[in-house]
Amino acid sequence: MAIPLLDLKLQYAAIREEALRVTAEIYESQLFILGKRVDDFERDFAQYCQTRHALGISSGTDALLEALMVLGIGQGDEVIVPAYSFFATAGVVSRLGATPVFVDIDLTDYNLDPRLVEARITARTKAIMPVHLYGQCAPMDELMAIAAQRGIPVIEDAAQAVGCDYNGHRAGSIGTMGAFSFFPSKNLGAFGDAGAITTNDDELAARLVDYRVHGMRPKYFHHYVGGNFRIDALQAAMLHIKLPLLESWHEGRRRNADLYRRHFADAGLGERVVLPEELRGRRHIYNQYIVRFPEGSETRDRVMNHLKSVQIGCEVYYPLTLPQQPCFAGLTDESYPQSETAAQQTLAIPVFPELKEEQIAEVVREIRKALE
Repeated sequence: MAIPLLDLKLQYAAIREEALRVTAEIYESQLFILGKRVDDFERDFAQYCQTRHALGISSGTDALLEALMVLGIGQGDEVIVPAYSFFATAGVVSRLGATPVFVDIDLTDYNLDPRLVEARITARTKAIMPVHLYGQCAPMDELMAIAAQRGIPVIEDAAQAVGCDYNGHRAGSIGTMGAFSFFPSKNLGAFGDAGAITTNDDELAARLVDYRVHGMRPKYFHHYVGGNFRIDALQAAMLHIKLPLLESWHEGRRRNADLYRRHFADAGLGERVVLPEELRGRRHIYNQYIVRFPEGSETRDRVMNHLKSVQIGCEVYYPLTLPQQPCFAGLTDESYPQSETAAQQTLAIPVFPELKEEQIAEVVREIRKALE
């Protein structure tokens, strides 16, 4: 059977009538930029994230970019980032003229390894930006302790982590700021590009509001060089419709993760396929379900090609580490063995909440077949 990596049409069916109603209201009002729709979403999203403030932003990338901008990060500064993540994590640092300082990950959770962070801090370090990769929080207690000792702000890249919990605290509520992406494939996805920034700092929140509209307050008086980082009313309205359903979607993904564990165990693949590990005190929301093939890239690629040949969706996140990206050539000559292992051995398989158990069983059967 054909099994997509993600099927957004099934999710849309649950909200179709409400989405069409709200969309029609916005069209009739002709109020597309900021306004009440955005205010309502920001209020409820802040409450969901357990933060004092949330600002709707034009994309997850812009959320990271604006967070760095309000901290004044620029030429000559350094920002510590994981060596393994989506490109935007390091790309926004370079766009401001600062230098991304790469630190290796821990293969257990694919997140920044706090044991390696301290050695990379210099007088030029102006922020630490951990990524809550694949839907599980980075080890924030250790990272926050390191940052607090030196007065360094922490920006949580929570693009894949809306609703993750870390020892009872939500992603985006722990650091100085949290940056979220609502790209359509995320657990909470917009109908296009959108993002958000969360913070508990009132002063930062006020500056974020200004930076979102070219550093302007009042109209046509610009105190900072900000950007056009506004979320539009249509995206905010769609996200607001989806937000009450998000917990049920998380639980659907978590249920499917449990089913995968059972079916992989029944298939006797424990030594050949490393499954995601949900660490103590962390609620995994499985933005992706990542399996790892410790035999190496040839095995991973053989499985991937077989799954595609039988129309089962899968994808490699990410085939290169950030230091290996051509645009960062020459930035560092260090090796990042855990990040390189993740790039060579991991594969994402379907986990969306509407997935049925027979489909999960089929994915596991085909992986076993590819490994025979």
